[in-house]
Amino acid sequence: MGIRSLGYVRLNAPDIDAWKTFGEDFLGLMRIDGDNPDSLYFRMDHYPARLVVSAAEESSLGALGFEVLNRRDLAEVVTAVEAEGIKVTAGSTEECAERRVTGFARFDDPAGNPVELFYGPVLDHVLINTPLVSRFVTGDMGMGHAIVSAEDVPSAFDFYSRVLGFVERNTAGPTYFMGCNPRHHSFGLAPTPGPGKLLHLMVEMASIDDVGRALDRAADLNIPMMNTLGKHTNDQMLSFYVYSPELYAIECGWEGIRVETEEPTYAITEGALWGHKFTPPPLPA
Repeated sequence: MGIRSLGYVRLNAPDIDAWKTFGEDFLGLMRIDGDNPDSLYFRMDHYPARLVVSAAEESSLGALGFEVLNRRDLAEVVTAVEAEGIKVTAGSTEECAERRVTGFARFDDPAGNPVELFYGPVLDHVLINTPLVSRFVTGDMGMGHAIVSAEDVPSAFDFYSRVLGFVERNTAGPTYFMGCNPRHHSFGLAPTPGPGKLLHLMVEMASIDDVGRALDRAADLNIPMMNTLGKHTNDQMLSFYVYSPELYAIECGWEGIRVETEEPTYAITEGALWGHKFTPPPLPA
């Protein structure tokens, strides 16, 4: 029982056209047709859309989709979540079809972040085509990693570790990084006031050249830089960060370490071994 990976992310965004450029022309994801004409669907591997961006008046996190093994595990995790006094809602047949999954359930975590648990991705066997990126690193490590906020980080951490089964990999001051597979961290929590929200999303590319070309595309497309090329202290990933259209921190990385066995948690005092020089977000137009 427990979470196997970050399977997908769903976003609500007021500027869909900006995401067409950001998702396809910058990140290099494969845009596909989906059931909702007001949404953009992006694939990165053999799974159904890993990133879905839906039109909305305000930007927000639609859902973090965490994959579980099968229907039995879904039922067990749902029971554990409900035992915490959290309301869980089963996905409808239509919602499962739109997500291309066999079954899912949704709830809000203790910080207010929307979470979906799913099993059984429905594969269409259409060859993935990402001409701008040689390959995205997914497989047993899922889509990548996401960091969300919580007003009470220790309480949210307790829920994710004790109830959902995430493993504490390291801390950086009040921020927690957690794993559920060999990826160093698939999920993280950082403190900010108010309801939970998405702060950061990382996708891992298969070669350093993929990252270098993405860096060039960011400059060519005037994608605002957040952190220059650098190497992290915790997952050892070489990466850079840009701002998404809603000013989420989007990281393009390469060669993060795999954690194959249980290892003691630790604290870091610096986020980067080198690089990752910060630039403030652009001013509103």
